[in-house]
Parts: sequence; structure tokens; C-alpha cells
Amino acid sequence: MLAASRKDLLIERLRVEGRVVAKELAVELGVSEDSIRRDLRELDAAGLAVRVYGGAVPASPAVADYGARQSVATDSKQRIGRFAATLIEAGSTVIIDGGTTALATIRAVDPALRCTIITHSPTVAAALLHHAAEVIIIGGRLFKHSAVASGAAAVEAARAVRADRFLLGVTGIHAEAGLTTGDADEAAMKRALAERAAETFVLGSSEKIGAVSSFDVLPFEKVTGVVVDPSGAPASLDALKRRGVPLLRAV
Repeated sequence: MLAASRKDLLIERLRVEGRVVAKELAVELGVSEDSIRRDLRELDAAGLAVRVYGGAVPASPAVADYGARQSVATDSKQRIGRFAATLIEAGSTVIIDGGTTALATIRAVDPALRCTIITHSPTVAAALLHHAAEVIIIGGRLFKHSAVASGAAAVEAARAVRADRFLLGVTGIHAEAGLTTGDADEAAMKRALAERAAETFVLGSSEKIGAVSSFDVLPFEKVTGVVVDPSGAPASLDALKRRGVPLLRAV
């Protein structure tokens, strides 16, 4: 089998199964393990896979820039957003992460709902201009890739707030790799915000399920639930369920 054909097969296996093991695939295809590892290195360099010990897992498409992400899995984000909006209750204080799924959540919130929203996302804050909710903005260095504030100043500001719930956005949700995102400072900011909330719920639109990014955010044990779209990859959803991750299925 030609290298190009092998890579196509690897990408399809990653999509369907959520992981490939180099040794097993080498035996199946009758090629050397070094050939498979070379293919995986090239896929990793192209942003199509993330190498892990013994093989690879899918790379998250959610690490694209903010503008590009607005056209990724839009229906799934709307389903997640509608469900997540029900987690924002009257009179509560809720921290909303940045990103396109968080924005879909705000768009699903009743404009008349009286609550307090804390966010480090200028786009989320702007979407709340005509809502009854009180809005508190956490400032810091603007991370333009995700349109959120991050860095030391933002982490320090986060320590001054307290909330009932945090709606957390990530770019990867994988049974083995956990909750991940594509930037170290952004990951640190997410951890800081999670520490300030009594409960943390993860927004898991379909393109994030089974995918992995470069930086760890939180272990599953530190979240109350992961809101997932049933249309996500079945094998990856099953793996999360076997892992004991508390899944909340949006419909």
C-alpha cells in the first residue's frame, strides 16, 4: 500500500475508532512499524493527528482560529448551547468560557433571565448587551485566536470572583487524554476559572469528542458533567461512558 493510501486509512480509522496503535496497524497492513510511525509523524505535523505513546489519536478541528471555528459543527453547537442555557438559572452566578459554543449558549438564553454572568470573552459579553443579566468582564491579555482574555493578569482577576457554575469550553474530549486545549495560557485560565465555581460543566460539541489538543485542562474527576451531542463519534462516546465520565446528552 502506498504511503498516501496508508495515511487516508489512518485518518479514517482515527475518525471512526478514536485511536490507532502503530504495532497493530503494521501487522494488519504488512508493513514495518517504522513506516506507520513515520506516517503518524507526518499526520501530526500536518495537524491531522496527535501522536501518543504507541500510536495516535485524532487532532481537534476546534483549534482553528475563531473565525474558522464559527463554521465548524454549527448544528451541534446549537444543540449543546440550548442544553447548556438550561444550566443558567434565575438568580445564579455563572462563569461562561469563550469560544463559539459558549456564544451559541448565550444566544439560547432568555434575554429576560435575571442572573449574573462572568466572562473573559469580549464576544460573549457583547452578546449579552440587551439581556437582563448583569455582566462582569474579566480582563487581561487578549488571546486573539480564541477571542478571550488570558495571561497572568486574567488569572489574577479570576481569583476575585466566585460562581455557582462554570461552563467550560475545550477543544478535545478524549477518554484517555482527558480534557485538552491548544494553548498553555488558555488552559491555565480555564483551570483558574474552574477553581472559582462550585460546579463545572464541559461544552462538548461533536467535533471535540474523541479529539485531542496539546495542553491538559482538567481531569474528568473535577467536572460535574460533560454536555455532549449524541451525533458525536459513537466509539468515542462509548469510551467516555466506560471511563465513567458523567455525560449529559443534548437533544
